[in-house]
Amino acid sequence: MAVGKKILVIDEEHEFRDVLKEWLTDDGWTVYEAKDGEEGLEIIRKNHPRVVICDLLMPRCNGFSLCRHIHQDKSIEDTKVIISSSRGYAGDRLNALQCGADEYLVKPFQEDELFNILTRLLEPEKSAFVKFWERITTNDSSLTTSKKPTEDKTPIGTATETKLLDFNVSEEGDDSSMRIKFWGVRGSTPTPGPATVYYGGNTSCIEVRAEGEITILDAGSGIRPCGLALAKEFKDKRMNLNIMLTHTHWDHIQGFPFFVPAYDPRNRITIHGFEGSFEGLSDIFANQMKSPYFPISMAQMASPPKVKEIKDMEFEIGKIKIQARFMNHPGVCVGYRLDTPAGSVVFMPDNEPYQRLRGSTPDSRQRITPESLEYARKLDEQLIDWIRDVDVLIIDSQYDDSEYQSKVGWGHGCLDDVVTLALMANVKQLYLFHHDPDHDDDDITKMTEWARNLVEMHGDPLKVEAAREGVEVVLMQPDA
Repeated sequence: MAVGKKILVIDEEHEFRDVLKEWLTDDGWTVYEAKDGEEGLEIIRKNHPRVVICDLLMPRCNGFSLCRHIHQDKSIEDTKVIISSSRGYAGDRLNALQCGADEYLVKPFQEDELFNILTRLLEPEKSAFVKFWERITTNDSSLTTSKKPTEDKTPIGTATETKLLDFNVSEEGDDSSMRIKFWGVRGSTPTPGPATVYYGGNTSCIEVRAEGEITILDAGSGIRPCGLALAKEFKDKRMNLNIMLTHTHWDHIQGFPFFVPAYDPRNRITIHGFEGSFEGLSDIFANQMKSPYFPISMAQMASPPKVKEIKDMEFEIGKIKIQARFMNHPGVCVGYRLDTPAGSVVFMPDNEPYQRLRGSTPDSRQRITPESLEYARKLDEQLIDWIRDVDVLIIDSQYDDSEYQSKVGWGHGCLDDVVTLALMANVKQLYLFHHDPDHDDDDITKMTEWARNLVEMHGDPLKVEAAREGVEVVLMQPDA
């Protein structure tokens, strides 16, 4: 049982831990520190702190999971948990409280905010979950945004043609190149029909071949044609495939039940990703194939995939060096950077830049202050450093500037901000991705032309394209 004024701060950022330690020590607290959830759980079970302040998104056990572990363990279930996060999405807040958190604080916060919460927790009246649920059921306007009608759009001509390349890599692969192919480029929901024929209507899926590996990024509806093409190419040969999930929202996993290679017993398929808010990756992925949603369960597939939860933010698949980074999007969502001798690619299909969000937040609880804007600037700078000098950036560019005004806090990018990020990071090629389901081919072409105009005004050599199904990007080693 937690006793005394003992408190644990769990956060990757040692600067954040240092600030909280100073505040709390001055108030008479004994402060423990941990850099991730796994280390934090060990300290909780050993030292029984009365309160835990835990970051939401961390490797090796995120804040959601930590709350579940605490409330499933009778010996520590009375420990109070304050989730701290750089994100203020209502969905994240609700999910954290449903997982067992007692309070939710959005960074940066002031000393008095923290101590007011500690006072409430130690002399509780009504749980944070109850208070939050009451706000939702009474239609609190601070948790929603009004949706403005979209402007009328007119066709602006024919989309720019991109040369398609032959895609016939041997089973052993071509070590001198990185080949990137778009199989699904939409966000939210598939959009088949004559108005989306040029760019395509399938949801998120990209195939990358490098260093003898075939890596598939996301398993939206685009993974179905990807699987058909792989089965035709390899015929009777065995395939070793790695599927990297950015997150488990429906448009990023919905195609896997129709992935033909998973029904061939010779193949070996591994799904990589992070655990979710309420359950592990394996359960999340399998649930969509349970009856009555699908006639064949994942376990009944001839080659059921091995599901591997990612624990570290840097790892390797074969010789490919991979870095993961949490994105600013509701739930547990990451982007990936793949580095090879032939080149590098960053894939971040769902992300909302922090500065734009903080500067126009619809949530009355998140005050627009110089401190919060400076904090948002630093977070965006960290992202810029992460994508710096990448050869190919594939990024969420769902809205134009006028559309974004009514979509603040939805977790998606604005075109102008995306171009700015790419320019500041010295990106070589920018691919606009996660096309909105309301955007037809002419809309996407119009957005692409605007992005190119912005680049031209800066006098930068950055190449801008809109991601299109069937298009390939080939990166070659300098001496190849």
